[in-house]
Amino acid sequence: MRVILNIIWLVLCGFWMFLGYILAGIVACILIITIPFGIASFRIAGFALWPFGRTMVNRPDAGSPSFVGNVIWFIFAGLWLAIGHLVTGLALCLTIIGIPLAVANFKLIPISLAPLGKQVVRLDDPRALQTVS
Repeated sequence: MRVILNIIWLVLCGFWMFLGYILAGIVACILIITIPFGIASFRIAGFALWPFGRTMVNRPDAGSPSFVGNVIWFIFAGLWLAIGHLVTGLALCLTIIGIPLAVANFKLIPISLAPLGKQVVRLDDPRALQTVS
């Protein structure tokens, strides 16, 4: 079922979200000081491309630099990305087939608000899920 949902997601909205996050990551990497934001954007792009069966967890080694970076990210990009995910998710809720896709879109809101200090893990990998605090 995850594969079917991922394929539908990829066709309807995942590919375009992937391209948007990749473009943002490239721009962030061109500006040398924002490379950590570019890496975070690439991480979100992979998650936005194939979200079913995976989740984001906190990295245990993330510290105060991640917090400061997340505050900067929230001000310049995170809030707008979260609003975009919210609006798209609400639009997807208008159809029955779109409801699982809307849930995936809503799942992307927390990571779009604060991506630093997070990692993508598979739901069927118990070792990776142990890092969840």
